Amino acid sequence: MRGKILPPQQQQALSKLRALLLDLHSALLTFGAAPEDETAVRESQLQLDSLFLLVVAGEFNAGKSAFINALLGDRILEEGVTPTTSRIHVVRFGPTVEATAMDAVTDQITAPVELLREIHIVDTPGTNAIERHHEAITQKFLPRADIVFFLTSADRPLTESERVFLGQIREWGKKIVIVLNKIDILENDADLQRILSFVSENIQRLLGFIPEIFPVAARPALQAKRTGDVEALARSRFDKLEEYISSTLDEEERVRLKLLNPLGVGTRITGKYLKETQDRADLLKGDSQTIDQIERELKVYQADMSKGFHLRLADVDNILHEFEKRGDDFFESTIRLSRIFDLTDKAKIKAEFEKRVVTDLPKQIEQRIQETIDWLVTSDLQQWQTVRDHLTRRRSEQADKLVGQMKAGFQYDRSRLLETVGKTTQRTLENYDKETEASRMAESLQEAVGRMALVGVGAVGLGTAVSILATTAAADVTGLVAAGAIAAFGLLILPHRKQVARKQLREKIAGMRTQLISALTAQFDKEVQGSVRRVEDAIAPYTRFIKAEQGKLNECADRFKQLQDELLMQSAALNTQAAAKLAAKS
Repeated sequence: MRGKILPPQQQQALSKLRALLLDLHSALLTFGAAPEDETAVRESQLQLDSLFLLVVAGEFNAGKSAFINALLGDRILEEGVTPTTSRIHVVRFGPTVEATAMDAVTDQITAPVELLREIHIVDTPGTNAIERHHEAITQKFLPRADIVFFLTSADRPLTESERVFLGQIREWGKKIVIVLNKIDILENDADLQRILSFVSENIQRLLGFIPEIFPVAARPALQAKRTGDVEALARSRFDKLEEYISSTLDEEERVRLKLLNPLGVGTRITGKYLKETQDRADLLKGDSQTIDQIERELKVYQADMSKGFHLRLADVDNILHEFEKRGDDFFESTIRLSRIFDLTDKAKIKAEFEKRVVTDLPKQIEQRIQETIDWLVTSDLQQWQTVRDHLTRRRSEQADKLVGQMKAGFQYDRSRLLETVGKTTQRTLENYDKETEASRMAESLQEAVGRMALVGVGAVGLGTAVSILATTAAADVTGLVAAGAIAAFGLLILPHRKQVARKQLREKIAGMRTQLISALTAQFDKEVQGSVRRVEDAIAPYTRFIKAEQGKLNECADRFKQLQDELLMQSAALNTQAAAKLAAKS
């Protein structure tokens, strides 16, 4: 429409439409849309500056070339009973009849016909011809067509391939005119009415409305034009179709249809990507649920581990209580007048204390702690297996849906990321050495106990560290017993020393309990948090991708919806103008 002076209302609609198409193209780039859809929108913008494009479609034997020749009033295109149109022909105005190749599937044909000064006509391969050309029509010319004249033959009206193609035209929201060609083969008007009724009923079911339907005889029409036979032209009924083109498709209507063309393209594409955003959102919803499930299970894992650990600590605590009870019994049976001379022998008392009270305390504690370590390692391994199973299930759930869609873009990136994270968890499981992990954890616990309880314990074992604590307590308490022996001759002093010894032992054990439990608890929390953090770090790329894509999808969905609403509003306004014009004429 370049160079045309449009009425203010149409000029305003044109300016707004250009802005909408520009916004839509930007939205498609942001979303990562299919290249063919970006191309369709870009070409729709360019089409606004070109002449009106009339696309002629139908099966190869419907007489499309003959129909165009009849429109042009001369045999410009080759005709035949075989698929002569194996390429797309774009017919434009030119001083001479001349054909030049535009690209691999398209030829440009020029002819000195006045109609072509305002309208370009496209002759397409048959809808039942070679598949690659059918695809080229759909992808290249349907989005660009301002109006589609769809030809069906009176001897084979509305075949299956024609129905499929009409469905594609409907999806693009194109203005459709049905041409029932070859009516000259029918014997009478009754046959014609019967076929027209058949076409009308089927078109109504297919499109949801009945477009203009023109019965014509294209070849007789061309012959009548070339010979100047007015009566023959009237019998061909071609004059009524030409009257429709000249009157109904006047300049104002052509401008309206030219505007409706990109509006239809934009509406179809926004609808497509609104559905795509919803499909992706549904897919990501399942991913989010998987991540939420993993996070919930990590919290349950932490809670279960804490509960289980405190039960195991209770076992350690019970061992220390037994230690304390044996100490009480020892002092009850040892600090008495009958053993006054033994009490003066510090070494003997210490050895007896270690034998009767300390016994295998370090071994028992070390055994309980080793059992706790094994439990920690096994639980950690099981948690990784659980995460791996969730990711494996998620991949298998979507495997069928992604077949044939693994191209660069959202689905490819998501699937590849899910696969990568899944492999990370699998490698962790395969490389998980329970014995090595248990040894590492034991060393960490030993270091923690040594750091909190004994300065300079160094590389001694955990049991040895506990043994040092226990025997240190023994030395301190038995030393107190031996020192009390000097005053043991005072009957009142001896019971007092017994109570002091008991209290001293209890304090030592309480201190040892506090140090041991604190060290074990701190190290346990560190190990569990480390396990959870490793899982979170492993799935972090997947988690970040899902959250980022959800935010992007929400923005894109809002943008596509807003664009679709504005496109529909502009289409409605143009249709309202046309209805008002039609009402004014009637």
